[in-house]
Amino acid sequence: MNRRQPSLSLGTWLSIGSPVIAELAALSGFDWVLFDLEHGCAAEACLPDQLRAIRGTSTKGIVRVAAPAPDQIARVLDWGADGIMVPRVETVAEAESIVRAACHAPLGRRGFSRTVRATGYGLEAHPDKPMVMVQIESLAGVGQAADIAAVEGVDVLFVGPADLRHDLEHNPSGGSPDYEACLDQVLEAVQSTGKEAGILVRAPAEFAAHASRGFTRIAVDSDLSILRKAYQHLVSEKP
Repeated sequence: MNRRQPSLSLGTWLSIGSPVIAELAALSGFDWVLFDLEHGCAAEACLPDQLRAIRGTSTKGIVRVAAPAPDQIARVLDWGADGIMVPRVETVAEAESIVRAACHAPLGRRGFSRTVRATGYGLEAHPDKPMVMVQIESLAGVGQAADIAAVEGVDVLFVGPADLRHDLEHNPSGGSPDYEACLDQVLEAVQSTGKEAGILVRAPAEFAAHASRGFTRIAVDSDLSILRKAYQHLVSEKP
């Protein structure tokens, strides 16, 4: 896995909600970690301590919110997240609404405060624009990928493989493009707009294959999955 190429950014999913795991992931050298509030095991209240755990490292903390709710988006950014990921984005209007919620004026309409954790409670300068990742997880999203990528303030189109495959399998109209063709369409969308494409893969061996296709924000596996597989391996070795 060649993660030293300047154009590539290696991340991982954090679902358990443990500050210790977050700190370990950061100290291990991941470029970014994804704190999952959509399908993760922990409540939103656990997030600030996880963000504190990676402070002082070069690892960026991205939070996947449960839905494009402006109040939650603003709250996690005020807590010090470096960016957000929003699931199942399918239209330009949705992408524009997300940017408005995540960014301060003039790009957005997020409320401004100097006394939140993101500004060191008033001791630090206000951070730069947060990274905005929108997930392409449906055939509808793939069809609108180029227009979504063109929205000012959107930085990354991030493919959700499980949801996209599920949507393709259950498309009532039939005649859907295959999964690989959908990936190509997302990649074409970002190449034409100067944005980035990201994806979650489950094995390190998949990293190089997706990087060679043009994905630059790649997350490999999750804390829960890694722990589960390690436990299963230990049990399988029982004499």
